[in-house]
Amino acid sequence: MREAGIRDQGSGIRTESKAHGAVRRIVLTGFMGSGKTTVGPLVAKKRGWRFVDVDDVIVAEAGASISAIFAIHGEAAFRERERATIASLVNQEGLVLALGGGAIETDATRQLLLESPGTLLVHLEVSLATALDRCRGSEGIRPVLADHANLAARYERRLPLYRMAHVSIPADVVPPRKLAEAIVKAAGL
Repeated sequence: MREAGIRDQGSGIRTESKAHGAVRRIVLTGFMGSGKTTVGPLVAKKRGWRFVDVDDVIVAEAGASISAIFAIHGEAAFRERERATIASLVNQEGLVLALGGGAIETDATRQLLLESPGTLLVHLEVSLATALDRCRGSEGIRPVLADHANLAARYERRLPLYRMAHVSIPADVVPPRKLAEAIVKAAGL
């Protein structure tokens, strides 16, 4: 197991990498609005890799939006579909993969990502206030935003799971290009 700590004094970025072996794929996790789909393509471009958003794959395969899948089949069915999609992608090389915010809650998904050789799981950490600010206006495509009563509890429940990632990077105020640079550096690429 490789251990590396990185600190960028100018941005406050601090990472601790605990990936298994040489990094062949990077998986981004974090609460909605953390920047996964913004930063992911930047990381992929820097490496000459492909970028894939798990939610886009699910929508294409299901022929329905995430909110429709939630409404028709429920969250449990969506999470199982999400787990299967991630499992089908996680062994591809030269890939930057963005997860949906709740993917990390499924034990089997989390263990797969933490234990897959060549996979670097990166948590982009933002405060709940930042996440909500960034997601304002997207309630129609983010089903969990409709559940205002449980949103803070969902964030608090997921935070320790996100922090189990190989690398955790504070992403509230760091520009996307700096985050991409930090991820590539943490991956040792």
